[in-house]
Amino acid sequence: MNISNYIYYGFFTIIETLLRMFPFPAKTGYQKVGKPNEDSPVLLTCNFHLTILRLKKATRGLNYHLLIANSKGINVWCAATGGSLNNHSVISVIKTSGIENKVNHRKIILPQLAASGVESKVIQQNVGWKILWGPVNAQDIPEFFESSFEKTNEMKQVEFRFVQRIEMAIMWIFLATAVLMPIWGPLFKLEAAFLLAQICFIYFLVLISFPIFERIFQKEIEKKKAFFTIGNLVVLLINLVYAAIGVVLYVIVYQKDYSWILLRWSIVSFLLVLLVNMELKGSSSTYKSDSHADKLYDIAVDLEKCKGTGICVDVCPRNCYVLDTEQKKITMPRQKFCVQCGACIVQCPFDALYFMNRKGDIIQPEIVRKFKLNLMGKRT
Repeated sequence: MNISNYIYYGFFTIIETLLRMFPFPAKTGYQKVGKPNEDSPVLLTCNFHLTILRLKKATRGLNYHLLIANSKGINVWCAATGGSLNNHSVISVIKTSGIENKVNHRKIILPQLAASGVESKVIQQNVGWKILWGPVNAQDIPEFFESSFEKTNEMKQVEFRFVQRIEMAIMWIFLATAVLMPIWGPLFKLEAAFLLAQICFIYFLVLISFPIFERIFQKEIEKKKAFFTIGNLVVLLINLVYAAIGVVLYVIVYQKDYSWILLRWSIVSFLLVLLVNMELKGSSSTYKSDSHADKLYDIAVDLEKCKGTGICVDVCPRNCYVLDTEQKKITMPRQKFCVQCGACIVQCPFDALYFMNRKGDIIQPEIVRKFKLNLMGKRT
């Protein structure tokens, strides 16, 4: 990459990280990456602009054909889970891109996280292309190519890494600032700078220390606890301590109107802390938001239907499954880490997997495939 490319990449990384909750659509269709020939791999991704930038950066030096499918400008996992990246998106770009005349094979590599929305069986039946599920992270694609498209367990697994936590903190800081500052700044100019510092302090500290909270969350998720659990309460109390530090610092610096400052600052701090606390799990890659009803369900296996294809092992982003090659059945030794993404249910060709809660309520595979999750976690 030359200097202009670095500037271009850096600029859009900053802008699209700040506004990460909003779609950033790129042009769909076909692109050449490097100098591909008729034997080169075909990769498909979504049309979220930042995803395409990072994919090309991670695969610099490789030669492949790239198809960009319409996901309405949303990232792969959110688009697939929400129904924006779907069978139609993939079939459409294959048919309209002319890729069939550019290669002598019929294999296409999709991001693993697209498996909750794109059915490999449907794609093969409709256009004759076989889907290979690539790694979770674009950084692993060079190694994936070198290993003849074989994934390690590490390539399959979603993690909420430090860099990702920093990016989410930056996004939430920007949104909170954009909402509060136009109101708070003109009314209380002296406090605006302190409020901005407190927003940064709380979000960075909470997201950086997420692995500590994760231990509490994990225990309660295993017990299928509902909204606002002890884990949420612990985070809330810790955040209130963070907010109290900001109040005390402000009062020390500006020793006037003590009671009024304390009251209004405490109210705003409490509202800010509630906002952080409400979507802390939903901001991560490893947990569902508390508003999602699916978090109260487990994956159930019908062993009579299971034929041991192993596709669930290939698409699970938390490595929950193990394939017993002798019995040709799957087990879930890591079920407690399941994020209920539904990818295994969508991909199983024998409908051997489904959602079931502790009351015995069942969500059948056809429902999971047809009805996708909206922002509130409802199937629509």
